Amino acid sequence: MRATLIHAPGDIRVEDVPEPTILKPTDAIIRTVATCVCGSDLWPYRGIEPVGNPHPMGHEYVGVVEEVGSEVGNVKPGQFVVGSFATSDNTCAHCQKGWQSSCLNREFMGTCQAEYVRIPNAHGTLVATDAHPADDLVPSLLAVSDVMGTGWYAALAAEVKPGSTAVVVGDGAVGLCGVIAAKELGAERIIAMSRHESRQKLALEFGATDIVSERGEDGIARVKELTGGIGADSVLECVGTAQSMSQALHSARPGGNVGFVGVPHEVAVDGQELFFSQVGLRGGPAPVRRYLPELIDLVLTGHIDPGKVFDLTLPLEEVAEGYKAMDERRAIKALLTP
Repeated sequence: MRATLIHAPGDIRVEDVPEPTILKPTDAIIRTVATCVCGSDLWPYRGIEPVGNPHPMGHEYVGVVEEVGSEVGNVKPGQFVVGSFATSDNTCAHCQKGWQSSCLNREFMGTCQAEYVRIPNAHGTLVATDAHPADDLVPSLLAVSDVMGTGWYAALAAEVKPGSTAVVVGDGAVGLCGVIAAKELGAERIIAMSRHESRQKLALEFGATDIVSERGEDGIARVKELTGGIGADSVLECVGTAQSMSQALHSARPGGNVGFVGVPHEVAVDGQELFFSQVGLRGGPAPVRRYLPELIDLVLTGHIDPGKVFDLTLPLEEVAEGYKAMDERRAIKALLTP
């Protein structure tokens, strides 16, 4: 089959590799219907994370089940399924509390930019739709497998409530999906921080009420100005840099909450400062599996359309262009069709 491998920073290739096989009775093999490039994939692409030996890429996927292991009873061959970037058995103590991304048997996906994918813990990870969805729904269902689920978690971690004010730091796919989540959870005012016109337009379409183009201290000052000098009830940090985290923490009011889902790089939080700010902080890899049934239903009923974050669609063979376009911010998110 054809699959994406990264060889070095900036060096993405599609190569012939063996098709995956069932390795454990809890595995499933899916034929990929759609996959994509994630903003977090750009960390090794840019050389910010080490690449090491050439290895597969991709952790977002929707597809059709081809084969299941002997212990997989919740899905069967022929079904269309959505999964999570973090697999889970959905039975351990952490899963039962809703923290499937910390499952005791968790495995992170990393081979999904390919024609076929082995899904570990398939019995606890995959959710099947009642029927094969229409083609125009596939992008939104793909978004649910990571960026929509992650944006949803950011809003919940930040404790967005009806009538509240929320700030979204980051205008990538996760941040834009965070705007959707904040609106669905009832935020009255949603301030999206973005410098890019196309992303600002989409944020407003998704429910943002205000746009702040300033960053750093100027961005914080603008948020304070918009909130009467108080700060926001909830802040969604969807980038993962030191600047974005500082901007998030300082945009929240005392008693407010920051939900951080950007994979941190060189982020350090001053304990003394956090102590006296009285701002709550929670984040980490999103427990997407917890939200899959609800989010899939919101997509299938036409209530949300997170697939709009995909503004570039390419065949898998052109995946390198997807990385390049996102790295150069010519695209928000690239969808790949095997």
